[in-house]
Amino acid sequence: MAEIERETMEYDVVIVGAGPAGLSAAIRLKQLDPEREVVVLEKGSEVGAHILSGAVLDPCGLDALIPDWKEKGAPLNTPVKDDNFFMLGEAGKIRIPNFPMPPLMNNHGNYIVSMGNVCRWMAEQAEELGVEIFPGMACSEIVYDDDGSVKGVVAGEFGKEADGTHGPNYEPGMELHGKYVFLSEGVRGSLAKEVIAKYELSHGKEPQKFGLGMKEIWEIDPAKHKEGSVTHTMGWPLGSNAGGGSFIYHLENNQVYVGFVVHLNYRNPHLFPYMEFQRFKHHPMVAELLKGGKRVAYGARAISEGGFQSMPKMVAPGVALLGCSVGMVNVPRIKGNHNAMLSGMAAAEAAHAAISGGRASDELNDYETEVRTGQIGKDLKKVRNVKPLWSKYGLLASLTLGGVDMWTNTLGFSLFGTLKHGKTDAAATEQASTHKPIDYPKPDGKLSFDRLTNVSFSMTNHEESQPAHLQLKDPNVPMSINMPKYAEPAQRYCPAGVYEVVDDKFVINFQNCVHCKTCDIKDPSQNINWVTPQGGDGPNYPNM
Repeated sequence: MAEIERETMEYDVVIVGAGPAGLSAAIRLKQLDPEREVVVLEKGSEVGAHILSGAVLDPCGLDALIPDWKEKGAPLNTPVKDDNFFMLGEAGKIRIPNFPMPPLMNNHGNYIVSMGNVCRWMAEQAEELGVEIFPGMACSEIVYDDDGSVKGVVAGEFGKEADGTHGPNYEPGMELHGKYVFLSEGVRGSLAKEVIAKYELSHGKEPQKFGLGMKEIWEIDPAKHKEGSVTHTMGWPLGSNAGGGSFIYHLENNQVYVGFVVHLNYRNPHLFPYMEFQRFKHHPMVAELLKGGKRVAYGARAISEGGFQSMPKMVAPGVALLGCSVGMVNVPRIKGNHNAMLSGMAAAEAAHAAISGGRASDELNDYETEVRTGQIGKDLKKVRNVKPLWSKYGLLASLTLGGVDMWTNTLGFSLFGTLKHGKTDAAATEQASTHKPIDYPKPDGKLSFDRLTNVSFSMTNHEESQPAHLQLKDPNVPMSINMPKYAEPAQRYCPAGVYEVVDDKFVINFQNCVHCKTCDIKDPSQNINWVTPQGGDGPNYPNM
């Protein structure tokens, strides 16, 4: 095949991903120098279309970036009024009091938000400053310079046939070059994954750990609605099968966010995270809240949970990783958006100083230093042992030991030092023969729903003629290895029903994919590689 010729565009900084990290970087670059040439490329059909988060937002990142955000109409409309923590049993609940918890767990001053809508608003602020934002432009390749540095990305390639050949309407896309490229693709982004591997950025670090977060938006009976109320639960239905928990956030307009997180280091391949979520809604506390209401949206995404000790090196020649591409979620707080914003600002400031000094395409080491030693590093270092304690000793022990460790860390020391995570989530999966299958109740269509029905509420769409963006390194592995050893867990861990076994054949329904990346993370043979589909495809989340 002849080499593809593409037009090129030159910028100071090319940013991949219009999430909170990428948009913060773009805004900060323009604040520092209005003449700076900055472009943001977003694979979603619009800014916010692929953004899914809890979300209770700590506004410290926004305070630093746009101090007058209230006057400018940022969609932070629902301050948190009360915090509730419950340990659930199958039919009952125990309230966990707030007073023993470290101050960092307090949600006072935080807001219940749609991060999709926050990002839409941030994009408006960026465009007012002169940032170019191109939605529907998936970045499919990294462009390397002759010296091995990252030079740019390929964006906007359309019209490939299912076999990878060029169809009649093929468009080769463009190369966008920058003095620096920022990757803010979210969790397990395909370009960040390539860069981490190429430059061995995870060398000497703990493996990244992940959770699968699933979320529904419900409109409920106004009599049951408590605007500003935040509830988190642990325990049932997961029990000892997996780590995780739920969130229920009451926002405006009689809506609630109902979410469920399953840590992906679970051992039993028969576990079905989506069905655990559906079962959770039948707990008496939740069922009573949702009774008479209706679900209006659904989505899912992976969450980076490794924390401080799992953050890879964040810079390589010409490129920097931002936000969830690094993994900056504070696990016990279930918050990462504030750190994503702060990381975007830090990267922007480092790039501005470098370009102003005549530099380009080198390593932005000042960015890395600021993240590890500044506000982000301090936030994550205090809670670095909560996840490994939970993984090693279970929920109850981690509540006690993790709480003690967080308290001592606020005083500047830790009883445990820095604990290791050990295995990847894929390697944590054990053989099916050593575990019992789990019998899940059938969805009732009122509180609980089958996957395909729920996926229709994510407004997901993919052009069917394109190559599948879920690539098997070896097409024989699912049925020759994963099926006999692990009962082919892709049938269950995917929250969108992408993978099926039909007549002893492994089927990939890539049209259903909500871009959560769970398959890329959890497949025990590490045989699935998630790459970006053509731009604009995927979910179209309204206000997740």
